[in-house]
Amino acid sequence: MKVILVNGSPRGNGCTYTALSEAAKTLKENGIDAEIFNVGAKPVIGCTGCGACAGKGKCVYNDVVNSFIAEAANADAFIFGSPVHYAAASGALTSFLDRAFYAGGAVLRGKPAASVVSCRRGGASAAFDQINKYMTINGMPIVSSQYWNQVHGNTPEEVMKDEEGMQTMRTLANNMAWLLKCIDAGKKAGIEYPAPETPLRTNFIR
Repeated sequence: MKVILVNGSPRGNGCTYTALSEAAKTLKENGIDAEIFNVGAKPVIGCTGCGACAGKGKCVYNDVVNSFIAEAANADAFIFGSPVHYAAASGALTSFLDRAFYAGGAVLRGKPAASVVSCRRGGASAAFDQINKYMTINGMPIVSSQYWNQVHGNTPEEVMKDEEGMQTMRTLANNMAWLLKCIDAGKKAGIEYPAPETPLRTNFIR
């Protein structure tokens, strides 16, 4: 079993990475393969709504988003991490998730996921809620922890001193490992993910 932890910070070894690394370490202790995927510091174009990805499973803009979609096909769960910018997820991660879920939603659907946010002081819960909305619209079970998945600090060293935050990362990883093992046991017992109905669209203005 494999979990991809997406680092939505332009700083590859910063505060968000520190939080994700604690979760990755705990996942590995549970026998789960864990890989940190860096969105990176290069600009990530937002979704232009061109529709060219329809039925193709990849975005027309061939960048880090398509690299993630290709890897996501072989993953069993995800943790999406972001620094808090203006009480929201980073612009890069927002653009990344918009396109990844629109073009590659099929390879994400039904797989457990969680969000992790890192902030100096405030705005964590707003950013946390924002990222969770991607999963809830795509049929992905959200894995919880002992508190909202956030760490506080202005440097990696400060984040490591946030004992409750780091414990929250470990609890999240333990819960995710448990759920993945439960899903695996269920599949072996013949229990499959529910077959979806044909989507219905209701327009409120006609």
